[in-house]
Amino acid sequence: MNIAAEPLHRGVLTIFGRVGCGAEEARLVADHLIEANLMGHDSHGVIRVKPYVDLIRAGKVSPDSHIEIVKDAGALLTLDGQQGFGQVIAKEAIDLGIARARAHGVAVVGVGNAGHMGRIGAWAEQAAQAGLVSLHFANTTGAGIQVAPHGGTDRRLSVNPIAMGVPRPGREPIIHDMSTGTVAAGKVRVARNKGALLPEGAMIDNRGRPTRDPEAFYTDPPGALTTIGGYKGHGLSIFVEILAGALTGGMSGHPDNPTADRTINNLLSILIDPEPMAGIDAMSEDLDRLFGYVTASPPMTPEGEILLPGEVERHSRAERQANGIPLDAKTLDQVRDAAESAGMTAVEFDRHLTAVT
Repeated sequence: MNIAAEPLHRGVLTIFGRVGCGAEEARLVADHLIEANLMGHDSHGVIRVKPYVDLIRAGKVSPDSHIEIVKDAGALLTLDGQQGFGQVIAKEAIDLGIARARAHGVAVVGVGNAGHMGRIGAWAEQAAQAGLVSLHFANTTGAGIQVAPHGGTDRRLSVNPIAMGVPRPGREPIIHDMSTGTVAAGKVRVARNKGALLPEGAMIDNRGRPTRDPEAFYTDPPGALTTIGGYKGHGLSIFVEILAGALTGGMSGHPDNPTADRTINNLLSILIDPEPMAGIDAMSEDLDRLFGYVTASPPMTPEGEILLPGEVERHSRAERQANGIPLDAKTLDQVRDAAESAGMTAVEFDRHLTAVT
């Protein structure tokens, strides 16, 4: 069924408010999850509600925690996320980075020990809204190790996403948000809930054989995701471990990491003010010429279209705002389970939902 975004947001907000989150934190987490669904990234949307509630119950994420400055070198900041909700910690880190980039022209912000940060493209969007160019690298320790190295047969890396953003005055920014895994692990959960198959080449089973069956991800021993573009994605993934993990002090994903028993995100963000360089107007004018040239390429099919990074997500957002967020029955039942564990009855939670037909 398709569920209207606003009432679904109210239901999710209520759940997090009842499991120990303050009002602002519950709003930030609910905002982020619903926005991910609207953007078409269902792997980072409300399918995460129950796992997040379970992490709170297990003491593996700490509600109402905030960033702590570990080292302050002006344009360079090293921060500790204190195991807080990643959506809160990353926003606070980018807020600090924006202020430092405005003061110094550039800022490099490293964050260690944060909970799952969700859709990394959100932080590129936050920087772009402030008029800054940005690059973001996030790694995951412990429970997030789900990707086989190129040529390997078991899990040794996380999906290690990369996001980049560029502001465009008066227009939507250009945002590129990608995983170095062929798919995000959440997409396996989405496919499993829907009873769907994974794309070709996205996963191997526990014997290293290609498979499209999402159940192979949950066997004992489990299957593994593959890196995007083979050895090229493998190389990118290794560098995300270096930049987000080793460089920030949050550590890379290996069994000796003290947070290896949980899902912890580390983030390296680089924020650049374009004014001391070409200037935002000159940069924007040059990008207009580039994008006009690129998108004028004759499409391969009559109905084809050349899109810029981020346009697929914006199209999805407009369509889902109008027609609702599609949720399969299993995912909706899992959110109901989270609501019941937070002290809501299924009937009470369902009052927050509005089906869109």
